[in-house]
This record gives sequence, structure tokens and C-alpha cells, in this order.
Amino acid sequence: MSTRLILAMTLGCVTVFSTLAEAACEPGSKTVFSCQTAKGKVIQVCDSGKTIDYTFGKPELAPEIVVRAPRGEASTFQWQGIGRYISYSVSIPNGNTVYSVFWSLDKLSENRAIEAGVNVEVKQKLVATVNCADAKSIVQNIEGIHLKPAVD
Repeated sequence: MSTRLILAMTLGCVTVFSTLAEAACEPGSKTVFSCQTAKGKVIQVCDSGKTIDYTFGKPELAPEIVVRAPRGEASTFQWQGIGRYISYSVSIPNGNTVYSVFWSLDKLSENRAIEAGVNVEVKQKLVATVNCADAKSIVQNIEGIHLKPAVD
């Protein structure tokens, strides 16, 4: 098999995976975060300019959850440059429910472990956490997003 064919096949696979990861973002919007869960569902946040959009569900089906929050209502936590964990998050409100998509890297662990997923809070109580299954499936562009700072 020629090197060109192998390269073309590899690039084709990258394109397919990239397309799946970004499938829920509308044309002209940016993928802020995306990953696949252990049950094969996709957690995704898209920046559509005027809105920050959260979706959750199987990639080949209509999303189970779709939230489009006005940009001014969404918030972010940006790592401040100190501490063991490099952490970023985006919080998308929907009534009394908040979907906080997070990404964190442990700087001191030998394998530089990454944790990512979504925390779901209802009336300020954590009701669910869904983790990303594989760090390799994560698209993380939370760092530097221009949103209001999250309030603890």
C-alpha cells in the first residue's frame, strides 16, 4: 500500500471524526466543547455568536437536550494560572437548571489526567455528572471564551 493512500485514508478518518464531533453546531458557529460519553452520547457546546448552545444525545439521532442561552446569560470559569489543576468551564442556564461543561487537567499526575464532562444542577443542587469517556474524543476550546465570569 502506498504512503499516499495511507495518508489519504488517515486524513479521511480524521475528517469523519471531526465532522461527528461538530455535527450539532450550526454553520457559522464554533465548537467550544465536545466529547463522547461511555454510553455513546455527545456532550457539546457551540458558540453561535448571540447564543451559547448546549446539546446532549446520540450523534445519529436528534439531541435529547437542546439549550440555547443568550450569550449574556452564559458564564465561564477560566484557570487563573495557579494550583494543581488547570480548569475551565462554561455554564449554560435553562430556567432553574444549569449545565456546566467542564475540562480539567491534573498537572501533577504522572499521566497528566484529564477530567471532562457536564455537571447538571437543579435549583443549585448537583443532580448529575456525566463524564467524557475518552480524553482523545474531547474537543476543548473553552479557554479564552469571552463570557461573563462564573460566580461561586
